[in-house]
Amino acid sequence: MDTDAEAPPRSNTPEFTVSEISGAIKRTLEGEFGRVRVRGEITELKAYPSGHIYMALKDEGAKIRAIIWRFAVPRLTLKPENGVEVIATGKVSAYGERSDYQLIIDRLDYAGEGALLARVEALRKKLGAEGLFDEARKRPLPRLPRVIGVVSSEKGAVIQDIRTTVARRFPSHILLWPVPVQGQGAAEQIAAAIEGFSRLPPHLPRPDVIIVARGGGSLEDLMAFNEEIVVRAAANCPIPLISAVGHETDTTLIDFAADRRAPTPTAAAELAVPARAELMAMLDQTSARLLSCGQATLNHARLRLSRVEARMPDLPGLVGAARQRLDDRAERLGLAPVALLHRKRAALDAVAPRLPHPRETLAGHRHALAQLETRATGALHRLTQQGHTTLARIPDAAAALRRMVDQRHARLARLPDPAAGMAARLREARLHLSGLGARLEGASYQGVLARGFALVRTEEGHPVTAAAAVAPGARLAITLQDGTLGATADGMPPPPPPKRARPAPNPEQGSLL
Repeated sequence: MDTDAEAPPRSNTPEFTVSEISGAIKRTLEGEFGRVRVRGEITELKAYPSGHIYMALKDEGAKIRAIIWRFAVPRLTLKPENGVEVIATGKVSAYGERSDYQLIIDRLDYAGEGALLARVEALRKKLGAEGLFDEARKRPLPRLPRVIGVVSSEKGAVIQDIRTTVARRFPSHILLWPVPVQGQGAAEQIAAAIEGFSRLPPHLPRPDVIIVARGGGSLEDLMAFNEEIVVRAAANCPIPLISAVGHETDTTLIDFAADRRAPTPTAAAELAVPARAELMAMLDQTSARLLSCGQATLNHARLRLSRVEARMPDLPGLVGAARQRLDDRAERLGLAPVALLHRKRAALDAVAPRLPHPRETLAGHRHALAQLETRATGALHRLTQQGHTTLARIPDAAAALRRMVDQRHARLARLPDPAAGMAARLREARLHLSGLGARLEGASYQGVLARGFALVRTEEGHPVTAAAAVAPGARLAITLQDGTLGATADGMPPPPPPKRARPAPNPEQGSLL
């Protein structure tokens, strides 16, 4: 009885271990919910080196943990990022070691077009603030590219449209870099292709222009071209880049960073190469304009040349007149010295009779000097006589005055004689005058005649300066010192006898020079 009273009360509630209850909860969650789609904002995103991605989905009132296994990551259509609102597809499961439940995700989709557009708009503002979309960064496309690089899928109609258009308009080499244009990892491969074209080795043809092309699709399909890595690669590409993503109404961020945007891949090919027919027509038109312009220039030049030729004087006539003037000046120049000498001689002959003879000039100067000497001597004598007479009339009582006069006479006696000084000056003047007379006589032609020379003139009075100028039998007038004689020329005298050659100097005897 006591034993029964101390035993615990019995209960109908089953008893589980921790592992059993955790497994039961896991089976219940997986069986009850199965495959679900959960909408929420990604938060606490963390990628582990193992390849698994751990994160959480939250909304205004709750949060659920989630995991993406490594094998499911490559199949995702978008790259998970914090703050992005997505729709996650997977199954609900429990993690017994932590007593947590979690969502195992195998697919991610953006939560509606509004969320995608908001994300794209935020990235556009960010990159625009950095200046990646500025018009100043955009470069002109080459006129005639030799190699065209294409970043697109190798399958589909996009590459075929580009090839057909290029072959039709202007055949060029096309270098395709195949990449996936949507899905997980597409953005990284597109960016790598754009950067790869600019880093091609020298032995490979480098594109002159790059076309990034894709066909049409939904906003989710075109999201690879809205990724930041692709936009930055397009903005930093050193090769001109054309964006041709989607249809005409589709707009992606790569369109803002590219140098040119084309509405379709076909339009991109038309932008890359010109139309050959249009180039040929333009060349023909330019050639015709050049020919017309050249012909007009030649015609204008010919017209100007004709007008200038009409206004130009007769060059042979000008040369002939100049030669005639030159001959006339040469003849006058030869006659000018002779005429000048004749005029000078005539002027001398006219002045010579009026010139006084040097002897007359000297006689006049001597006479003037004699008169001056006589007048000076008389004046001095009169002054002396007047002084003595005045002293004789003074009374003898004025002894002091007489003594003073005697003293003056004594002082005058000691002074040089004025007459002697005057005579010395006269002698100096006579010597100077004699020197001038001698120079004048030496320059006078009468002095030359007095030394034995003669002046020979023709009957007309012209002086004879050369024997060749006198004809035989011509009458001549020979002027000597004391008169003029007449003479008749007999002709040229016989030539003088040749001079004897000097003996050769003795080689043994030295020269003084």
